[in-house]
Amino acid sequence: MILIVDDDPAIRASLSLLLSHAGHDYKAVATPSEAMDEIRRGLPDVVMLDMNFSRFTTGEEGLTLLRQMKIFAPELPIILMTAWGSIELAVAGMKLGAFDFITKPWDNRQILKTISTALELSGKHKDKPEEGQSTFDRCGIIGRDPALTGVLDTVARIAPTNASVLITGESGTGKELIAEAIHRNSPRRNKPFVKVNLGGMSQSLFESEMFGHVKGAFTDAVSDRIGRFAAADGGTIFLDEIGELDLSCQVKLLRVLQEQRFEPLGSSKTRKVDVRVVCATNADLPTMVAERTFREDLFYRINLVTLQLPPLRHRRGDIGALASHFAKLASANYGVDMPIIDQSAIDFLASRQFPGNLRELKNLVERVILVSGTKALTAADFEKVATPEMSSATQQSSLEESERTRIIEVLRRCNGNISRAATELGISRQALYRRIEKFDLNDLIPTR
Repeated sequence: MILIVDDDPAIRASLSLLLSHAGHDYKAVATPSEAMDEIRRGLPDVVMLDMNFSRFTTGEEGLTLLRQMKIFAPELPIILMTAWGSIELAVAGMKLGAFDFITKPWDNRQILKTISTALELSGKHKDKPEEGQSTFDRCGIIGRDPALTGVLDTVARIAPTNASVLITGESGTGKELIAEAIHRNSPRRNKPFVKVNLGGMSQSLFESEMFGHVKGAFTDAVSDRIGRFAAADGGTIFLDEIGELDLSCQVKLLRVLQEQRFEPLGSSKTRKVDVRVVCATNADLPTMVAERTFREDLFYRINLVTLQLPPLRHRRGDIGALASHFAKLASANYGVDMPIIDQSAIDFLASRQFPGNLRELKNLVERVILVSGTKALTAADFEKVATPEMSSATQQSSLEESERTRIIEVLRRCNGNISRAATELGISRQALYRRIEKFDLNDLIPTR
């Protein structure tokens, strides 16, 4: 049963009709006291809670009722209903444990999808599993370490839903493969899986790339172009490096995620899409939210479920299987015989830190196969090719110094012009500003 809590009789009637037509059982009440009476009588499956009631307009009454419901039923999915101008209030509700929020006026399709996701994640959806999808597709993910299998177990549970997912972890840990596993184990598996690297997308290209454009929208727009969201319609869009997205672009992205609609650049015609959003980052988004370099409302919109991928050094038991897998790929790619990797080599690999994670291991195995030319790889073969192991702190310091030197070089060449420098570096203006602050390079930016 779905419980509707709203003092507006028109809202109650509208939602009741929508839920009835969709085949849901429901109960509609007008006051907080009625809502708590219903919860005490028997827990609903989902609550749809308005944030303002007749006595107040600040939303505090809605937040108070949310707190009471969560004390009584901590796992109860509660969907907040608020006007677009009250997004800050909705974010406050998410911090208190709300499942999601929708804005008024709402899109019927979107609200039913949100309810369906809440029911599926709470294990109360009445639909049967789709026939023929009893086995889990690992998408080529290698490993049996508990740190990895725990993530895959969660993927198996959430893949059939429409829940937005945020994948975090160090570079090279396999975030894209996890995103693909979510898609391929979902009902959207036969629809598009569109990958977008936001870290390499400039602010000026964002709208055209993501939403498309019409002919004549700007000087070089000689024909209509479909954007990434339209290309992903019905399927999944994977937004990699979302922590690098410029603040102005974050606002535009938030609207699409909230309303599932957008206008192509140069067009006034609104287009609706049905996409599931999976994001990934190696950045510390909560810290960025606190520093106001990442929007709090967008953060809560993209991380209904968060998956933290373990670094390779935390799953050393998988290194032997991974090395053999990469050796098989390399032998096929380079037309050489598949070598055997003996135990001494595996022990050597397991002793290393691998700050570059899977990418670093793959690169090392390929180099050894090409250089050694032997049919059995030992620790000595890897020791000849491997670079001296540095501590994590030293490795990080070296990488940061290289990055700082490169940014100084580009800023000087561009005479401190942020837009030109960001374009040359292949990052957004916002990402460049963060690095300028991090490396204390403000003296390279001309004052106005």
